[in-house]
Amino acid sequence: MSAKVPEVVTYVKSREPGGRKDLRYPAAPEALTVGVYDNHAHLEITDGVEPLSLTEQLDRAQAVGVMGVVQASGDIESSRWAVDAAASDPRVLAAIAIHPNDAPVYAEAGQLDHAISVIDELAAHPRVRAIGETGLDFFRTEADRHAPQFESFEAHIALAKKHGIAMQIHDRDAHDAVLETLARVGAPQTTVFHCFSGDDAMAKICADAGYYLSFAGNLTFKNAQNLRDALKVTPIDRILIETDAPFLTPVPLRGRPNAPYLIAHTLRFMASELALDVDELATRIAANTLAVYGSFTD
Repeated sequence: MSAKVPEVVTYVKSREPGGRKDLRYPAAPEALTVGVYDNHAHLEITDGVEPLSLTEQLDRAQAVGVMGVVQASGDIESSRWAVDAAASDPRVLAAIAIHPNDAPVYAEAGQLDHAISVIDELAAHPRVRAIGETGLDFFRTEADRHAPQFESFEAHIALAKKHGIAMQIHDRDAHDAVLETLARVGAPQTTVFHCFSGDDAMAKICADAGYYLSFAGNLTFKNAQNLRDALKVTPIDRILIETDAPFLTPVPLRGRPNAPYLIAHTLRFMASELALDVDELATRIAANTLAVYGSFTD
């Protein structure tokens, strides 16, 4: 592919007091013998003292068995970046959307309809394989600003159906509202809960509805027993894995910048929790990822 590789954006918020303890990217883990895909990352953001280009991120990932990355978005600019990245490198597929926390900002500027129309236009690109991340976030957005989130979420559901592609859901402190909206409006045929944050009861509801659950590095955190319980009740054909890089760096590297090449730590932890061979779990997760997004090389 001949498209120009987009520049990364330096992310500096985590360098403020109380943020990252160590801004050096960690050493690479032992390479996987069966490759997997990172279901959700933000490669436009580099979160370390060593800025990494898109190509450097992907090369590091490929060297340890991460064969591709779904580049997720949250606004017009990052959605355009995702399309450019996917067009420039066959190891990237794009997911595009207006993030639920950004929906009120666009709405208050009278720009939400326009923003969604841009996502609609970009979704026609053949390397766009998902609408996301979209959903509801009641943690960072005040109750009196929830209405634009619902409006945006329902519009994104319609776009995923229109374009016949998957949808990646952001759900933070909004489990019941997300599930109710999906039931009321009708979920797209392929629906993924990015960085699943519920418990085992919610995981069973999602599995019964045919949704995919994507687990990130926070699964390894000491206080995340609810996620480990959820993983154990999720059918293996509904499990995905992600980094949400540069966020949610897994134990034992918590406090350092995250990147797709570190996904092996989470995968090996998941295999241990499920009492499965790492290669077996990697094989199943890779197949699930391709079932959701299609081939990375098409």
